[in-house]
Formats: sequence, C-alpha cells, structure tokens
Amino acid sequence: MELEAAKAGYTGDGTVDLRGRPVLASKTGKWKACAFLVGYEAFERMAFYGIASNLVNYLTTQLHEDTVSSVRNVNNWSGAVWITPILGAYLADSYLGRFWTFTVSSLIYVMGMMLLTMAVSLKTFKPTCSNGICNKASTSQIAFFYLSLYTIAFGSGGTKPNISTFGADQFDDFNPHEKRIKASFFNWWMFSSFLGALIATLGLVYIQENVGWGLGYGIPTFGLVVSLLIFYIGTPMYRHKVSKNKSPARDIIQIPVAAFRNRKLPLPNDLSELHEYEPQHYIDSGKRQVYHTPTFRFLDKAAIKNANTDASSRPPCTVTQVEGTKLVLGMGMIWFVTLIPSTIWAQINTLFVKQGTTLDRSLGPNHFHIPAASLGSFVTLSMLLSVPMYDRYFVPFMRGRTGNPRGITLLQRLGIGFVIQVIAIAIAYAVEVRRMSVIRVHHVSGPKEVVPMSIFWLLPQYTLLGVADVFNAIGLLEFFYDQSPEDMQSLGTTFFTSGIGIGNFLNSFLVTMVDKITGRNGGKSWIGNNLNDCHLDYYYGFLLVISSLNLVAFLWASSKYIYKKESVYVKEGCIDLIEAKAMTTPLGICN
Repeated sequence: MELEAAKAGYTGDGTVDLRGRPVLASKTGKWKACAFLVGYEAFERMAFYGIASNLVNYLTTQLHEDTVSSVRNVNNWSGAVWITPILGAYLADSYLGRFWTFTVSSLIYVMGMMLLTMAVSLKTFKPTCSNGICNKASTSQIAFFYLSLYTIAFGSGGTKPNISTFGADQFDDFNPHEKRIKASFFNWWMFSSFLGALIATLGLVYIQENVGWGLGYGIPTFGLVVSLLIFYIGTPMYRHKVSKNKSPARDIIQIPVAAFRNRKLPLPNDLSELHEYEPQHYIDSGKRQVYHTPTFRFLDKAAIKNANTDASSRPPCTVTQVEGTKLVLGMGMIWFVTLIPSTIWAQINTLFVKQGTTLDRSLGPNHFHIPAASLGSFVTLSMLLSVPMYDRYFVPFMRGRTGNPRGITLLQRLGIGFVIQVIAIAIAYAVEVRRMSVIRVHHVSGPKEVVPMSIFWLLPQYTLLGVADVFNAIGLLEFFYDQSPEDMQSLGTTFFTSGIGIGNFLNSFLVTMVDKITGRNGGKSWIGNNLNDCHLDYYYGFLLVISSLNLVAFLWASSKYIYKKESVYVKEGCIDLIEAKAMTTPLGICN
C-alpha cells in the first residue's frame, strides 16, 4: 500500500491532510511545515519561562510568601505543567489526534495567560501597600492567582506532548532522505525552544522587575496569540498520522494480563511457537512489525500459540504487541533514573535564583542592577551555542568513527549529559561553600544584606547545566519518541515531560522535608528564609551525593536496555530491518 502511494507521489507512511485525504510528499511536511511549528514553540517557551524563571521572586516580593513555601509552590506548579501532558497525550493517541488536542489545549493555555496578566496587573487582585508596608494577599487574591497558573498548566498538558511529535510527523520514515534529515529535527526544535527561553530570561525578567509585572506577562500573552495564528496559516502543509489502533494504550494492560493467564505454560525456545502475523499483513495495513527481543521474557507467554483451546477465547497476542509493552517497560526503567537529574534542573528557577539575590548584582560603572533570574539566560545561551556545534560538528565527527547516523547512541548522549550535570552541581556546592566563607569573613547576617561576592560566580553552574541539557533534555525527548510503540508516540514523549514534572515534585518534597528535619528543635535549617544564615551548601552537597549515585544507577539501566527493531520500507519490494543495538556495556559503547 505504502509503495503504491509513494509511486503516485504521496507520502509512504500513509499520512493525510486535515480532511483525511492522502497528501503529496512534495507539497507537504518537512522543514517548510515545521517552520510554522517552531514559531509557536519559541513563543510558548518565552511565555513559560517568562513565568517560571521569576515566579519565586513574585511569590516572595509581591505575595509575601516565605522562601520554603515559594520554592515548594514553584516546584508544584512546574510539576503540574510537566505532568498534565500524560492526559493530553492519551487523548491525542486514543481519540482526538495531535492536531485537535493541541488546538483545544492551546486556547485554554491562552486563557490562562490572560487571567495571569490580569492577576498581576489589576489592583483588585494584588495585595495593598501603605507607607512601604504591604499586607499579605487575601484568600481570594491567592485563589485567583493560582487558578490562573493552573489553567496554564492544564492547557500545557495538551500542547506540550503533541506539538513536538506533530513536528516529527512531518518527516516520512519510509523516505530515506526525509528519515535522514529527521535525525536533526529534535536538535533544531529545542534550539527554537531555547531561543524563546533566552528572550524570557533576558528581556521579560528585566521588564517584570523594572517596568511592571503586567507588561512582563502581557508581552508573551500577545506573542502566544500571534504564534497560534501563524500555526494555523500553515495548516494546508501539515501531515497528519492516521492512528492504526483505536486504543493503543490497551496493550500495556492486555499483555501482562494474558501473560499471567498463561503463567503455567513453559516458555518456548523456538520463536515460531509465538503468534505473529505474516509480513504481508504489516505491508497491507501500513503498520510496522516489531521483532522479538530477549528482555522481559515472561511477557512472551502472552503470544504463545494454542494457549487457549476454547474456541470462544481471544486469539493470542502478537509478538509485535508484546514487544510494544516491553518497550514501555524498558523506557520506564530509563525514565526512573532521569528523576534525579530533573530535580537538579529544578534548582535553576528556585534556589539558584534565591542564592543570586544575596550576591552583588551590580555591573559596570553605572552599577546596572542585574535581576537574579536573568542569570538563567546563560543556561539558554550555552544551549543555543552548543546545539549547532553538536549537530554540525560533533555528530558528523562521531558518525565517521561509529557508523551511527546519530554519531552516538541515544543512551550515550544521555550519559554524557548526566556526567556534565554532576560536575555542575559539584561546582554549585563549591561556590556555595565560598559564599558561606565570605559571609563569615564579612560578618553578613541580615536576610537583605548583600554578600560582597559577584553574582557571576554562579555562571559556571548555569552554563554547564545548559551544555548538559543539549545532551540529556534533547536526548530524552528523542529517545522516548524514537523508542515508543508506533501508535503511542505522543504518550511516549510524556515519559520526558512527566520525568521533569516528577523531578519538580521531588524537589518540592526534598526542600520541605530537609527544612523540617534540619530546623526542628530550634536547629538551623539548611534552607531558611535568611539564606545568609543557613546551610544551603549542605543541601547542595546532598544533591551531589544523590546525583552521583543516580549516575551509577543509569549506567546499570543502560547496560540492560535493548533498542527496538522494526521493519521499515526503504525501497520497492524490500523491508529494512532496523536492528536493535544491545547495550552490552555501560552507555552503549558497543555499536
């Protein structure tokens, strides 16, 4: 079927237009379609980071929350932003499709941004101040502010998992040329995301603190509306994947149940005893056949032929179905060891910002005052510089030595990022130790006293986390999209978003528990309201220990993971087998 479509000039993967008609490969998709999508992504990231990067300061200076509460609330909101995509991805994969799920969710997102702009602009929704003394925010003001924030989080749940996968859908895996250029898609997709974040941390943060919070939130709201209009202009060029399974997530439950039902049957050594359709079935249906792997062997019992003699019983599951469930379990194992790195990432918009507010932020002879949250722009700058270098130099260099189209394997990429991240948190710990030393020497004690130490001491930790993100954030997004079962790629990418969400929740939990445990019985909390009289260095040391232990866990998990292998057309009458590359050594050194 796909071969016939390709001969007629249509896409080989069976993609259609918005009305369900086959699309011409020459007039749709590829980078010309993605150009409309990356514009939205840049403005959406500008909106998100315009809020997230300085939210902890708004909560403490405008709503007058204490340090621990503000950090906890920022982490809880960020966690919700990254967790809700599970629901959005499920709706897209099972019911609405990526385009319509994105459309509905983006409207909710814009509504949330408008409400938030009102919350920080109108006097009715802000605490009143008299003679320099501000009242605490009322219950209704707090409720309206957080309603706005969580409306954004709910809307983000439908946009985040679907816009990137919709972009990847614009490249035909059955076309060798398009499949080759798709290898760079996630690098440049994240580049546009980083560009939006840079504008937020450099421009919007300054506007929020020096001009007004209303304008600082109003600009990205307007930009988001414009970007949506641009997105819909590109509608005639978009390719839409047709779901070949009405309930793709059902197999995740069905396979373990079937395997448990056949638990007393012996595992066959001959793979021919496992049920699988003939290759022609996959050729005719346009589905991809996934081949057997030796992991999670117990699940193979779900595909045993003649397991049920009752004529009314269900037929056995296919090897492809079983392997899809194995892929999800394998990705779950990798997902678990990404939670601590996500916790480290959460420091950028919370404790790193509060740490920066205690330091000397003046710059130049005119003593220009640098907003503490603006230092996050160096994370983004290092990303923007590193992505082209990675894609244009590192990948071709490594490709010539490994033969891997990506240069290095996906898990190798993650491993390098995690190592850099451990180095970054080690530097953060060392800088905080120095800050505490300066505090003791100069007898700084007040919560608003400035430590005579330049804020630029924090630059190395910000920059290294940006470089690490080029490896692990982009690598994770590509890994979970690439390794997901064919009909679950939106849901698969929520492994990426949910990992960040759980990491934020985990950081919120750690901050709360560390504060309670270290501050009980009148003790000095590691994370107190007065960062000049606490032990933030101890907390960073704690993060360094757990991130180092997590790196060891990642090396073990990567040594057990086996990449999926499936059949894909590459030329007429031929099926190309994408071989699994077993991670026989840590970080997949063997190719």
